[in-house]
Amino acid sequence: MDVDLIFKIAAVGILVSVLNQVLTRSGRDEMATMTTLVALVVVLMIVVQEISSLFDLVENLFDL
Repeated sequence: MDVDLIFKIAAVGILVSVLNQVLTRSGRDEMATMTTLVALVVVLMIVVQEISSLFDLVENLFDL
């Protein structure tokens, strides 16, 4: 696990929180909710890719 992964997730979180505040204050609560859900999906995909690479590493390590 690299520190860059943490920075990517933090950057997505900061960006989404700013967008969420802007959209909520402009009265577009549905759009704010959708951006939050999209960001959640993006972060989950990043994490799933990292877990997949971890499983590949363990598989190659033990020659499975």
